[in-house]
Amino acid sequence: MRLDERVTVHDVAPQLPEIAVLREHCRSLAILEAVLSPEWEDRYYSFDDHWSEKESMASMRNGSGDEHSIVFSPAGAYVRGFDHESPMSPYVGDGPWPGVLDEVPEVFRPCVEEPAFSDEDGMPRITVCIWRETGDDGWRAGTIDFPDEAMEDPDGAGYLFHLLVDRSPEAFQRWAEDYYEVSVDLGAVRHVFSSHPLTEEVVRALNSEIVLADLVEEIAEIGYPMS
Repeated sequence: MRLDERVTVHDVAPQLPEIAVLREHCRSLAILEAVLSPEWEDRYYSFDDHWSEKESMASMRNGSGDEHSIVFSPAGAYVRGFDHESPMSPYVGDGPWPGVLDEVPEVFRPCVEEPAFSDEDGMPRITVCIWRETGDDGWRAGTIDFPDEAMEDPDGAGYLFHLLVDRSPEAFQRWAEDYYEVSVDLGAVRHVFSSHPLTEEVVRALNSEIVLADLVEEIAEIGYPMS
């Protein structure tokens, strides 16, 4: 999948891995950003292993209004994304675009209605939705009539989930070097993407200004292994 071709949720969903693999990848993104950016406000990717008693949540926010959230629960995984410039924004038609949420299974309705994923008036901030129940053989998305056939990424799925589709260390390195404008050690990224315990050496390779002890609380929140 190239970012210069038309991409929708129906292209992205089949390229997501199994739930357990996606969860670990999201943890890896969060721990890499915790090392690269000690200030939480400057990060794109986060992970809360204790979002609720039985749920964990991965999230992305770019500071300009675009975001995604992934709720991992015993029921499976619920993915929602919001591209604030999308023609499918709920603010365009005074409600979610037809089909985006209509087929979400009942077990994920609490996620659909979650206040954290809506604005102060209760409007769901969503342009794209994907889900997978435990036991499903793949990811699902609604039946949607997308706008503007010429638009490359009408619902924002290609942009919002780029690093969830291309899960290579090289893709993260390119993104992080562009975003943080620093050199990012590829070997350290590979170490984390393999879910190996975080070590002093890996932290130092990514950010010489902090040490492993500075990240103890972050590591516990993310649920990532530490040496």
